Amino acid sequence: MKTMLSQIDLIIECRDYRVPLTSRNPLFEESLAGRQRLIVYTKRDLGSNGKAADVEREAIISRWHAPSLVLFSNHKERKDVRRVLDFAKQTSSDRMSLTGSRMMIVGMPNVGKSSLLNALRHEGVGRGKVAQTGAQPGVTRKIGSGVKIEDPDEAEGKEGIYLVDTPGVFVPYVPNAEAMLKLALCGSVKDTIIPPTTLADYLLYRVNHVSPSLYREYSPPTNDIVSLLEAIARKTGRLQKGGVPDTESCALWMVQRWRNGLWGRFVLDEVTEDGLERMEMEERSVVGSMNQARKKDKELKREKSKMRHAMG
Repeated sequence: MKTMLSQIDLIIECRDYRVPLTSRNPLFEESLAGRQRLIVYTKRDLGSNGKAADVEREAIISRWHAPSLVLFSNHKERKDVRRVLDFAKQTSSDRMSLTGSRMMIVGMPNVGKSSLLNALRHEGVGRGKVAQTGAQPGVTRKIGSGVKIEDPDEAEGKEGIYLVDTPGVFVPYVPNAEAMLKLALCGSVKDTIIPPTTLADYLLYRVNHVSPSLYREYSPPTNDIVSLLEAIARKTGRLQKGGVPDTESCALWMVQRWRNGLWGRFVLDEVTEDGLERMEMEERSVVGSMNQARKKDKELKREKSKMRHAMG
């Protein structure tokens, strides 16, 4: 990505609306510093409940990123896609390039980069999808050559716009266990990494803070994930031989239901005025601890090497 920046007019960075802080990747902050950037919070429909809290949250997020523009998007909504495309067109017009504009879309795994690219292409040039999408991260494995999302307009002297898709880039370090659970719950981590029952247990904890009534057709309010999964198994027929509840299958089903907006639509991160500042402080602390650990490890290796030489 770094080697291509000299050819790129605009960076479109995607983040998951449900984890506005946890889906922030400090690698982009370092590598893309100084580049014109549009930040798009995808999957807004899965975290928004249409209340005043959404307006306040989005105002805070927008202030975090000033002077960069922030858009909140559901790629299934044409008006949202149009707003992203209009900004891309304005950027291209301002550049007045003879060869057209090249833009790059970046973000964490499975935040909706390829889906947004496909939606922009459909809206801009009326053509079908070109980027493969999937429920699990890692579908896009290499940097694309550039997909046309806006045709040239010879009458107005405007050149075409091309958007480069990129693989998801995971954070270099995860600050704590809950951050990892949030990313896994949103699908940025493959489902094989964290045991499904553990992920479902965390989801139950979050759902109980919103409304236990979300699972009332399966069980009364509970903090016991095993009893809930067993109740779901009996209700949905997910049973193994001998009528034994298939709790792992039910855990995956429960997580997928939430990802599709069927077990509540809510944000996992706490969005406050100083939230970004606290996140950056935590990142610096983690980096400092990692650097100290590496330094001690090197010193230990040197001491062991000296001892071997002395004994040999």
